[in-house]
Amino acid sequence: MTYSTIRFEEDGGVATLTLNRPAALNALTTELIEEMIDAVDRVRDAYEAGGTTRCLLLTGEGRAFCSGADLAVGGATGAGRAGPPDAGARLESHFNPLLERLFALPVPFITAVNGPAAGAGCSFALAGDIVLAGESAYFLQAFVNIGLVPDVGSTWLLPRLAGRARAQAMMMLGERIPAATALDWGLIWQALPDAELMPAARAMATRLAAGPTRSLALIRQGIRACLDAPLTEALAIERRHQLRAGRTSDFAEGVAAFLQKRPAKFTGR
Repeated sequence: MTYSTIRFEEDGGVATLTLNRPAALNALTTELIEEMIDAVDRVRDAYEAGGTTRCLLLTGEGRAFCSGADLAVGGATGAGRAGPPDAGARLESHFNPLLERLFALPVPFITAVNGPAAGAGCSFALAGDIVLAGESAYFLQAFVNIGLVPDVGSTWLLPRLAGRARAQAMMMLGERIPAATALDWGLIWQALPDAELMPAARAMATRLAAGPTRSLALIRQGIRACLDAPLTEALAIERRHQLRAGRTSDFAEGVAAFLQKRPAKFTGR
């Protein structure tokens, strides 16, 4: 696929996916989501085929991370469909499949939030395994401002990150949450000066790309599976994941490196 609304680059084990509609604050269109899905699938397929890309970094071009669905082209309204309006149609066909793909990636997934992250853009920003934000960034659940409800996983993710009281107020008031507040609430890992954001994000991505990739993916999967599980089920999930992690080459290398008092050289296998 030829990309016209995103940039996709692979270097040093890191795939960087940049939303590239800066004039529209990287608002999400059907075309952009389809291109993102294709890029995420490329990362997954290349890794499973033994390729060198072992981490995905998501960011936005220009002064915004993502302003949400592009209402001007029907990005959230279901415009162009026959019959009554269905504002959730593209959730089912595009947005939700992309979010599921990001959560299911076999490699770590980092987001570098370089400006406003609103609506669905807020969901994609906070979906990262590790989220870094520039000091000028903010997070906005804008749905109530146009008479809609939060989507793209917001009602599942935000209460787990910030707690019910904060998440519900964020969604009902539709007010901006600055990066510093997001850090205090536990929504993100770091808030950095804008000039330091991308160097820090690339360094983090490079670090994770050099790690035990399969174990890192299992950590994400385990947390997601255990969020609502009773203790007994969570322990069983950990047991299954430890079985898989313990059979990787990276585990053998990690133990050998520990015993030999040297840095481990992980291969992601």
